[in-house]
Amino acid sequence: MDVVWTGSWVAERLGVELVGDRELRELLGLALRRNPKRAHLLVSNVLGKHVPQKPSVVYGAGFELGERVRDLLGEAEARRAVVLGYAETATGLGHAVADGLGVAPYLHSTRRPVAGVARAGGFEEAHSHATSHLLLPEDPDLLSPAPSGAPLVLVDDEFSTGNTVLNTIRALHELYPRERYVIVALADMRSAADRGRLAGFADEIGARVDLVARSAGTVLLPKGVLERGQSLVAAQEAAASASASGPAGGASAGAAPTRVELDWPAGLPDGGRHGFTPAHRAVLEAALPGMAARIDAALGDARRVLVLGFEELMYAPLRLGTVLEAVSTAEVRYSTTTRSPVLALDDPGYAIRSRLVFPAHDDPADGPGDRYAYNVAGAGFDAVVAVVDSTADTPALHAPDGLLARLAAHTGHVLLAVVPSYVPPRAPATPRAAERQEPSMLPEPLRGPAFSSYAADDVGWLLQDLAGTELEAPTEEREEAIQSGGAHYAESLPVEYQPTPQYQDLFQAALDSSAARVARAVGTVTETVLAERSPRPVLVSLARAGTPVGVLMRRWAQYRHGLDLPHYAVSIVRGRGIDANALRWLAAHHDPADVVFVDGWTGKGAITRELAAALAEFEGFDPEIAVLADPGGCVRTYGTREDFLIPSACLNSTVSGLVSRTVLRADLVGPDDFHGAKFYRELAGTDVSGHFVDTVADRFGDVEDAVDADVKELLAADRAPTWEGWAAVERISEEYGIHDVNLVKPGVGETTRVLLRRVPWKILAKRGADADLAHVRLLAEQRGVPVEEVDDLPYTCVGLIHPRFTRGATGADGKAVTGK
Repeated sequence: MDVVWTGSWVAERLGVELVGDRELRELLGLALRRNPKRAHLLVSNVLGKHVPQKPSVVYGAGFELGERVRDLLGEAEARRAVVLGYAETATGLGHAVADGLGVAPYLHSTRRPVAGVARAGGFEEAHSHATSHLLLPEDPDLLSPAPSGAPLVLVDDEFSTGNTVLNTIRALHELYPRERYVIVALADMRSAADRGRLAGFADEIGARVDLVARSAGTVLLPKGVLERGQSLVAAQEAAASASASGPAGGASAGAAPTRVELDWPAGLPDGGRHGFTPAHRAVLEAALPGMAARIDAALGDARRVLVLGFEELMYAPLRLGTVLEAVSTAEVRYSTTTRSPVLALDDPGYAIRSRLVFPAHDDPADGPGDRYAYNVAGAGFDAVVAVVDSTADTPALHAPDGLLARLAAHTGHVLLAVVPSYVPPRAPATPRAAERQEPSMLPEPLRGPAFSSYAADDVGWLLQDLAGTELEAPTEEREEAIQSGGAHYAESLPVEYQPTPQYQDLFQAALDSSAARVARAVGTVTETVLAERSPRPVLVSLARAGTPVGVLMRRWAQYRHGLDLPHYAVSIVRGRGIDANALRWLAAHHDPADVVFVDGWTGKGAITRELAAALAEFEGFDPEIAVLADPGGCVRTYGTREDFLIPSACLNSTVSGLVSRTVLRADLVGPDDFHGAKFYRELAGTDVSGHFVDTVADRFGDVEDAVDADVKELLAADRAPTWEGWAAVERISEEYGIHDVNLVKPGVGETTRVLLRRVPWKILAKRGADADLAHVRLLAEQRGVPVEEVDDLPYTCVGLIHPRFTRGATGADGKAVTGK
């Protein structure tokens, strides 16, 4: 059966010709504008603006373009790129392109000024009915190419004359000059004359400018087409004004809309108006299934559903639509309302078959006016999900002539879903040390699978990847290098311990026997945090021992409460403090009062003290650490104070997302850089990070009652730190003639670290504690280290670093200590 091209009506009457590749007519139809500057409108079938389309098709079109840009730039350049989309039509397309790049922050221009947000630029759109575009990034340095030379990717639905995009580049290049730009469009529709301009423009500004488009062609316009088009529009509207104006012509009102509570994550931007980062993307992806499920439940038995976005709010409804399409048995389509006036004509050869007209309902800065929804009336939708932001949820939306009433006249069921309008905080927390220059632009967190084997939403690493840098040395050589040069322990890495089959079997046995115990401690510490610290905490684990615990706490909050908590990993180095740039990033993106620092366990409390000292430079952060186990009595937020085997302590990177211990070295970490770490991709064959987390999480259901009892008891108890662990360490240090507490490592976790990373002297084991010490005894046997059974030990075991290497051990100030 022949399919009528939806541009044939205009082509026949105006003599307009669309020429190009084979896909062009499938992508584009034609309509007539009510616009004095341009007669025709190219109507995209995959943009999701004027023509309802499957959400997966719309999202896939932008995502694929993003993948092509990533291939063009290469992974390193793509990681530094920033994507800029154009309002209103390409806000969703640009966001999908940024998703295709995978690691790029996104910003779109806007016609909505926002009080308190400074302009970072703006431009005019020559052919548009509404010309002023504002750039309002929350991060004023988002568009700056420094310090990494970030490429700028500009996304529009079509590249016609090129005037708008090139004028944008020219204006931004004066403010933020850079070496590379990439223009992205669904269709490259330049004329032959316009095509030669791009190379000359690149030479003019001294930058490389590439173009990536899905399809290419041009529109051939006869002389006088503008006047003929205006006459044709006037004639059609005069002949059929009643039908063209939609339900205003007497259609009856339908039932009142049903409001669907999305439970949109707190603090998550509604789109790219002020910037949308990869961290935001991870939060959204985790929340989408729950939000789509709530919409699906409210739809009942609807069989044909339209998800209708609102002007610039294109991405949020699109992503809701893609997930709804996947989970619902209904046929789902997606489009958005628009301020663009277009003639509607019910003809199969015309792209705009129907039009709903309603007053603007978001108090626009340029005053009141009509808005439109195309191809909705008469399309057979038995339910419409209208998605607006809270700024647009006004009486005008609900008025008798408003959008909801217009929709209700053409469908049996209207649902309203409101996304909170994001307004950047006016004054994020900053360091008290105001004299320090803020970094020009800190990168977004690293995420799996590009960095670490954890899923992207499990954790964002506020680190830089030092893969390819030779940092490892044998343990004895490291100790000698530290002692001979006064080097810091964080300037190098130990060679990663490769577990023997016997040791791997011990790990699995330990995991099997202790999974429920760990799950109970995870639940207890998470519930305590939620009860005492914040109902929506931002988990910040101390890399790397704290990271598996942070992942598990996030999983518990999701399992028990449906919360999708942000989780990041940061570096802290004894003697040098926490990564200050990571704190600056956190303060710029979250309320510091919500930040909860997480670690695996306490030993003698050195890191607890280190964190408290480091945070004295920053306002708003609570220095109290939440830990799984607190055998040292160093904190008041914990899952247990028993010194038991936490299986993640048995291994190094292979149970911590394949990430090394953190590195701080002046030639690798500059003043505006995050601390570093290495992602050991080559160890993927022995990675048990996901297995560990999944095994513990599988026991959550078994321990809920015990967790509730533990939390009730803890909240009523005196949990003030006793520091009894510190006193025990001091006693052991003197008793064994070591005379340096930094060479005494108490607890199962710290003892394991001594055996894996340092030069151990001997292991003190609590008599009768065999159940938690099988892996310690095996490691000690492999390294020829004696295990001494002792009574009255407050810990399950204690590791002692060999006195021979005392000068290479690191003191509390981070420097080599003197020999004994």
